[in-house]
Amino acid sequence: MTPHTIQTQPIDGQKPGTSGLRKKTRVFMEPNFLENYVQSIFDGIGGVAGKSLVLGGDGRFFNQTASQTILRMAAANGAAKVIVGTNALLSTPAASHLIRKRGTDGGLILSASHNPGGPEEDFGLKYNTPNGGPAPEGVTDKIFAVTKTIGSYKTLDTADVDLSTPGSLALGDMEIEVVDPVSDYAALMRELFDFEAISALFAGGFRMQFDAMHAVTGPYATAILEGALGAAPGSVVNGIPSKDFGGGHPDPNPIWAKSLVKTMMGPDAPDFGAASDGDGDRNMIMGRGIYVTPSDSLAVLAAHAHLAPGYAGGLKGVARSMPTSGAVDRVAEARGIECFETPTGWKFFGNLLDAGRATLCGEESAGTGSDHVREKDGLWAVLLWLNILAVTGKSVSQMMSDHWAEFGRNYYSRHDYEDVESDKANALFDGLRDKLPSLPGQTFGPLTVESADEFAYDDPVDGSHSAAQGLRIGFAGGGRVVFRLSGTGTVGATLRVYLETVETDKARMHRDAQEALADIIAAADEIAGIKAHTGRDAPNVIT
Repeated sequence: MTPHTIQTQPIDGQKPGTSGLRKKTRVFMEPNFLENYVQSIFDGIGGVAGKSLVLGGDGRFFNQTASQTILRMAAANGAAKVIVGTNALLSTPAASHLIRKRGTDGGLILSASHNPGGPEEDFGLKYNTPNGGPAPEGVTDKIFAVTKTIGSYKTLDTADVDLSTPGSLALGDMEIEVVDPVSDYAALMRELFDFEAISALFAGGFRMQFDAMHAVTGPYATAILEGALGAAPGSVVNGIPSKDFGGGHPDPNPIWAKSLVKTMMGPDAPDFGAASDGDGDRNMIMGRGIYVTPSDSLAVLAAHAHLAPGYAGGLKGVARSMPTSGAVDRVAEARGIECFETPTGWKFFGNLLDAGRATLCGEESAGTGSDHVREKDGLWAVLLWLNILAVTGKSVSQMMSDHWAEFGRNYYSRHDYEDVESDKANALFDGLRDKLPSLPGQTFGPLTVESADEFAYDDPVDGSHSAAQGLRIGFAGGGRVVFRLSGTGTVGATLRVYLETVETDKARMHRDAQEALADIIAAADEIAGIKAHTGRDAPNVIT
């Protein structure tokens, strides 16, 4: 098996974003596209000769084919070992844990997260560093630089490797260790949570439904919730991973997980409902008759994490992305712990976690996690909720009512305008940026603008500076609106509008969020000219 050097040339469009490189699947399938990017990762991290890596993905279309290509290239580039999940499956948090537990030199994760899968849909690839977290900008910049100058890549001319059974095998001089994708992760969850208390909860008749959305979390949820904890058979639905996620959109929100919402809002609803996304790093939480926003979920977990054994000593600090509501800030202030506001992108939490400045982190886009790994973790969040409910004996509705009564309620919503033509989205954003200095003091309906800026972040650990991280407009009384253009899609641009207002009157804490935010919504459209720029009368998705 002599390594072959294949001549190539740079391919445009290979700049990795906050979660690696995402493109339409057929783009990744074009000649040399995947190979160029993989070689650029290897070269950008200083080569992989003698190194060990973790490899796996969410099982979407092209996952296994791409994994075989990566294995051949790793062997040709002199890697010593690759640890890969059975059939190239690994949830993103499980991959992060495996990188950390085995002390590897990083890992390659094949996923486009919550984006749809299939030959006409999306695919993605990202490199995670030895701490288990997404590569920071300094690393992705080096990878991108290689993509612009690459002239060749290395591979082996050999048949596919059998990844169907755990065990060790050789590919050239490289060892491949195929591992059960669930076992190590399940063992970690047992260390963090009181499985006996949760099992007793289920034994007492507590019912739940977990919608795995035909994605990678299905085997994990089935093994842990039904197998280890004793949830009733069938509690996990859509639990078999599918290459196209059952033809659905594996994004755990009320729009795409509508069957779960219908169940939880129905007359015979279970006590608890949850969903996860394509690669297992996001979550949605529901109770009987109630949807919990990701921002509120983060705040509740911060307030009660100490009830789980893994967090019994309390939290070192909490961190949230800038667009996430300030609900967790109120908990941190009451508990006397640090609270950090970072740009969007899980990689920005990595330094805080590594430095011991934060224990719990979260994003409004349904991502929550802790220092147990360096990725967000959907099933972990579900288990922490179950642990808290088991100890307190409260329902989800009672938990939220008590939380709002103690800390106040941050009414919050995100409006997504998807697949907006890039020139229109950029014109809206550029025009709004130019308006920022003149906005303070202006009134829009009953609201008066108090502040307006473009968010920038100075990392408190390494001092790095990240500019242009979203446009913020604050109103007198604590309301605000944030505008961002998302980088997680593959077509056009997604305009995300984040809306928030703070309510401390207990009599007004149980309104519909869109009703409570009506003045903020109207002000956001008037200030930014959303309808005028996009031609849209309403967002595609409201969460």
